[in-house]
Amino acid sequence: MKRTAFNDGWQFRPKQNPFAELGGLSTPYTDVTLPHDALIHEDRDPDGEGAVAYFPAGAYQYRKTFTPPAGLAGQRIVLEFEGVYRDATVHINGAFAGQRPYGYSRFTIDADRFLRSGEENLIEVESRHGGDSRWYTGAGIYRDVWLHVGPAVHLPVDGVRVSATDIEPDGAMVEVDVVVASTSNRRETVDVSVVLADADGTTVARGTVPVTVDANGQSRSRQRLYVRAPQLWSADSPTLYSAAVELIVDGAAVDDASAAFGIRRLQVDPVHGLRVNGEVVKLRGACVHHDNGILGAATFADAEERRVRLLKEAGFNAIRSSHNPMSVAMLEACDRLGVYVMDETFDMWTSTKMPHDYSLHFTEWWERDVESMVAKDFNHPSVIMYSIGNEIPETGSPAGGLTGRALAEKVRELDPTRYVTNAVNGMLAVMDDMKKLAAQRGDEGGGDAAGINTLMAGPAEFMNQIGTSPLVTEKTAESFGVLDIAGMNYLDARYVMDKELFPHRVIVGTETFPTRIDHNWALVTENAHVIGDFTWTGFDYLGEVGLGRAHHLAEGETPSLSGPYPWIAAWCGDLDLIGSRRPASFYREIVFGLRTSPYIAVTRPGNEDRTFYAGPWTWSDSIGSWTWAGQEGAPLAVEVYSDAEEVELALDGDVIGTAAAGAENRFKAEFTVPHRPGTLTATAIRRGERAESFSLTSAGDAARLATRVEHGTSEELVFIEIAVVDADGRVDTGADRLIDVRVDGDAALAAVGSGNPAPADTYDGPEHHTFDGLALAVVRRTGPGAVTVTVSAGDVIAPATVLLEELDHLGVAART
Repeated sequence: MKRTAFNDGWQFRPKQNPFAELGGLSTPYTDVTLPHDALIHEDRDPDGEGAVAYFPAGAYQYRKTFTPPAGLAGQRIVLEFEGVYRDATVHINGAFAGQRPYGYSRFTIDADRFLRSGEENLIEVESRHGGDSRWYTGAGIYRDVWLHVGPAVHLPVDGVRVSATDIEPDGAMVEVDVVVASTSNRRETVDVSVVLADADGTTVARGTVPVTVDANGQSRSRQRLYVRAPQLWSADSPTLYSAAVELIVDGAAVDDASAAFGIRRLQVDPVHGLRVNGEVVKLRGACVHHDNGILGAATFADAEERRVRLLKEAGFNAIRSSHNPMSVAMLEACDRLGVYVMDETFDMWTSTKMPHDYSLHFTEWWERDVESMVAKDFNHPSVIMYSIGNEIPETGSPAGGLTGRALAEKVRELDPTRYVTNAVNGMLAVMDDMKKLAAQRGDEGGGDAAGINTLMAGPAEFMNQIGTSPLVTEKTAESFGVLDIAGMNYLDARYVMDKELFPHRVIVGTETFPTRIDHNWALVTENAHVIGDFTWTGFDYLGEVGLGRAHHLAEGETPSLSGPYPWIAAWCGDLDLIGSRRPASFYREIVFGLRTSPYIAVTRPGNEDRTFYAGPWTWSDSIGSWTWAGQEGAPLAVEVYSDAEEVELALDGDVIGTAAAGAENRFKAEFTVPHRPGTLTATAIRRGERAESFSLTSAGDAARLATRVEHGTSEELVFIEIAVVDADGRVDTGADRLIDVRVDGDAALAAVGSGNPAPADTYDGPEHHTFDGLALAVVRRTGPGAVTVTVSAGDVIAPATVLLEELDHLGVAART
């Protein structure tokens, strides 16, 4: 079927009580273009829940009028919603057309039953959220909507599936599985034509077969086509092919569809680990939530691709979608850029984690939601495994074994070409047993072994202590037994012991503490049966506020895993909300063996009289800067990250000292340096010889605003990085300003914000404070005309002007 964007012409408002509207109380609709996050624009409640970044619960209404051309009578018309959060209901011309409780599933609506050809039709979508998640979800129609139109005999949505088998250097068999559907009242026969092309568009194989489909039925065509000397897809070489399919009647094409795909071979075993195309691969993984930082949950293809690119540039080669199915746009970006994907289904099964979460719908809807995810993923070579859940409490029970087995077998039935895992948390799996033991001891809190003081003193050790217990070994055996790869959350202590206990078990660290990457990566590299590590998290995200914040405790104060208002972000990402790399990112790159130069991070001064507490998701309270106005002479704590045996630190050429680094010292050397402006240089010492170096130079007085412009691939979004700099262009990390962003021309300001995890400003713009001298403005093109973006910060420093040239086409901004 022909697919066109259905994102324009929508209106939106908070859900209204129809009886109140009869009394004259009503809120007008506002014009919006999808994708749209209804929640990110709401006022936050300081007394609300930190888990959802202090945003309120709500319900929302969307509507759109649509007049199909008169010629569409008798055609198949389908609406595709990539994501509506959540409990979506769809009405067409007042009639109920469909629903989807899960906020992350793609779903379709058979619209032709309700539409009146040649007349104006009303499409209404309602959604609601609240008390249903442990992180920021966004709300409303936050992903793309598509209109599919085709003839009575047609190729349905997801009707083309491509897989490669029998892969050899000289050739591979590519199976193209095509579904032909019919709404005709009589039997029909059509020719199914398939053409495979390489990345340059050159035809590499073709085939045609006749297919007969019964009245109002479906038939399936499977063509096995031979591709000679295939170029294989991998993260290092993400080569894509395309399959073009046509339905032909009397020599003319009546419908068509296409799919991108990759040819690659996957193998996994405890002796070699994971192999892609015969080569051993260790997964350098990042967990990510689905929001796009200052854009909220709105899933723009350009933002998804930027996020994937930044993560790969920072050293990751794999992404885990936590804890919900990944967007189509992010999958496509992973395909193009070369990133392996672990796509995840649910954060809960039948056991509730929040009062109104998906567990209330799981038993009725899980099969359809799994089907939706696999249908979405099947053609994407980046997807190498499915996760059937995250930290599911039932995994330690026989009932959980039954549910896990049903999920795993359903996935295998739908897609036997990928592996199945489950992100199991050993402590949660035996939580009920721990409570029973505590009750038997008359200790409601679980005693010191499970008490909050022990937990806060060392969560990593606590989780491993429980996770390696015989109780967890016994209780999780069935849940791990249904999997191809045992996913383990915060269970690194099991990696080596399970090699002996379960010699056929392959393990992946589905979620790990960022502060233990040196320890965990050594386990990954030293043990073939451990195929990778996925840190929490690669990119900072909204909600779970303050999970990774640095605590500077006053006397008698205890640490908390949640930050007070106005905290908005978790602050545990290697990259912050706008994509800037934090010190942990450079440390991780060194541990991965991808960076030989040292890196310098300086602890923020001003809290020397307080006790510093860092939780397991917390990096040191440091930044890569030697600009500290007002701190002249103050002793500053300096960290140098390096894989070299030693590092030398010097200020303006004066050697401060030499200290051990490298793996034996957790890749870190520490110094205390009295501050004075200048150039701080760290030099790696390898086998007694000076090697690579890295420097930080103090910035002078802030003089102007500097910008760097990045155009999205689709040209819908433009990302403008803004920095407060001195006369020489150095970022002044200590000179934050309230910036003002104005857009003139065929565009609108989508968001302006910073990496600050606790901002006083909103992202609606046009004003926002920089953070450590940096900010980001996101501009959304609304037409092909030229655009002028002006960024100012009062009269003290010079503003910046960005000119965006006129486009020769409207691009994806219109998506037609």
